[in-house]
Order: sequence, then structure tokens, then C-alpha cells
Amino acid sequence: MKKASWLVAVVLVISLVGLLAGCGETTTTTTAGPTTTAVEGETTTTEAEEAPGEPVELKFSFFAPEGTFPGKASLWFIEELEKATNGQVTVKWFPGGTLLTAQNTYDGVVEGVADIGLSCPTYEPGRFPLLSLNDMPRLYTTGTQGSLAVYDVTMANKDIAELKDFHVVTIFSMEPGYIMSIKEYTTLESLKGAEIRSPGGPKTLEALGAISVGMPQSEVAQALQTNVIAGIYTSREALEDFKYAEKCKYVLDYPLGQVTFLAVMTKDKYNSLPDNVKKAIDDLGRPFSEKGGEIIDTTAASGLEWAIAEEGVKVVTLSPEEEKKFDDALAPLRQGWLDDLEGKGLPAEDFFKQLQEAAAKYAQ
Repeated sequence: MKKASWLVAVVLVISLVGLLAGCGETTTTTTAGPTTTAVEGETTTTEAEEAPGEPVELKFSFFAPEGTFPGKASLWFIEELEKATNGQVTVKWFPGGTLLTAQNTYDGVVEGVADIGLSCPTYEPGRFPLLSLNDMPRLYTTGTQGSLAVYDVTMANKDIAELKDFHVVTIFSMEPGYIMSIKEYTTLESLKGAEIRSPGGPKTLEALGAISVGMPQSEVAQALQTNVIAGIYTSREALEDFKYAEKCKYVLDYPLGQVTFLAVMTKDKYNSLPDNVKKAIDDLGRPFSEKGGEIIDTTAASGLEWAIAEEGVKVVTLSPEEEKKFDDALAPLRQGWLDDLEGKGLPAEDFFKQLQEAAAKYAQ
């Protein structure tokens, strides 16, 4: 027994000496894949650790063509998400309404037709009452400003009732719309009765005394050519993209309202994802928003420059007195909108104040 105890002690001493001798020297880590050697205190990486986890496939639906600015921003997000997850996530992209339309995108996400859906809250009136306040005229001057502002405010209020079913992937904004017309309008009075094509949303044109005309984008060029409408109310990239500058020779330099784009998943779908995938999606939310704003600002500036250089389009600047008249004409629209939502028990005044403060923060 004494001899056996002595042998055990010798083995323990030898083992302890071996461990101490290894301190400060290199160690070899073995995994199910190739091994790597690292100095103690540094991170040891292996092929197994870098390999993606369980594959995840997500269906992403967008109602407009991928060549539009939200489509381009979405393609950027898809590429970045796949890179951030080392190929673990693959995204099946359905642009141009091939999976869901503008009017049923959010229902389609709830029903599981798509995992991520990008559309505009204004296309489903009443569904996103607070988020729709971001379409208010005279709130922003650029798409980037609007995108960063609405992203910050939305993420600070993501528990509001209208988002109860959704996890917000991102939210961003177009540049404000401008009145682009066949004839020149220099005063509020001169705009009275003018029939202007509008994308919908708040009754901005009516507040200015004009007549809002709803029609599909596909009919606008012909309507301008035949003088059925006197102009259009949209963002300025349309001057080149749709060649509206061939007929609309005047751009009133008075930014009005903007269209908001909201991308969502259901909370259940989001919560079912691996933690690293959820983190990758969340980390890309703000850059996705900013990318959307940057693309529309660049495209709009380019479109206006082209229209001026190639089609002789004139930018019309209001006098300070006339600009105040325009502002005063829009004030009742804004307050009426807020009062209506407050009357329904929604914190519209507070939400809009947050948007205004964020707009000031990101003003250029």
C-alpha cells in the first residue's frame, strides 16, 4: 500500500510540474475541425467556430421594382445581412409585388406569406396612425434627415399599440415632395384650383387651395401631355426617372410632405431566430434606414440637375411673405390631424413633438 501511495504522489507531482511549465508557452486547442495554436491570453479561432450555424432562409417582400430607391436599399440590407451571418442567412427577394402588394404587405407578414415585408404605412390608412405622422408636411428637408429622425423615434416607441404584432426591421423616409408643374406658380393665390396629381396621404394640396388628383403612375405622363393635370406632387427624382421634366418646367422650391417606408417581421418569427441572426438584423436597422435616405437624396439631386441642364427646368423660390402664407395655410391641417388622433386617445402631440426634435437634431 505504501509503495502504491508513493507512485500516485510521484505521478501527481510530475503532472503539476507539466502544467506549470506550460504557463506562458503556446497551447494547442483541438476541435472537431483543424486546430490552431495561440499564445495564452489571445483569442483562439477555429474553422468550426467561424462556420455558420443552422441555415436560416427568410422571404423578403417589396411591392415596387428593385430599381427604386427602397429596392436598392433593401438589396444592400440583404447583402449585409448575409455577410454578417457568414452565409448562415439567405434571403429570397420578392420585389415588384411578386409576393405581396402595397396594400396587403403587412397582413401577408402576419399570415406568414413573407418573413420580412417593406411597404408604406400610408397605404393602409388607420393601421399606423402615429407612424403616419411622419408624412406631415414641412417636417424635413431631406430624406436622410427624415430617415434618421423617424428611425430614432420609432425605436424609442416600439411598444406602441400599432406595432404590437411586429418587430421593426427598419423605417425610413423619402425626401419631401415638391410641386412640379407645367406653368409657374409663385404665390398661394396662383395655385388655387390647380389640378395636381398626388400620391395620397394627408390633404396637403387641398390645404394650399389646389385640387388633389389621384391616378396611377402609369397614367401621369399622358395626363400631363394632354393637360388633364397641371402638375405633380412627388419627389424630384421623378423628373428624370419618369421624364416628367419634358412637360413640367417648374419646380416650386417648397418641400411638403414625405412618404414613409416601414419594414417589419412578426415578433414570433423574429424570436424564433438564432440570437446571432437577431443581433445582425438589429445592428443593420439604423444603417438600413440611413442608406434609404442617402439613396433618395442622391437620386433626387441628380434628377433635378438633369432636369435643369437637359430640359431647362426652373426652380421657383417663394418670397418670404409668400412662404409664410403657405406655412399659415398648412397649420390647420397639422393641428386638425393631431387633434383627431388625440381625440381617439392616442399620444399624437407627444409623438409629433419627438419627430420635430429629432428633425432638428438631424437638420443639415
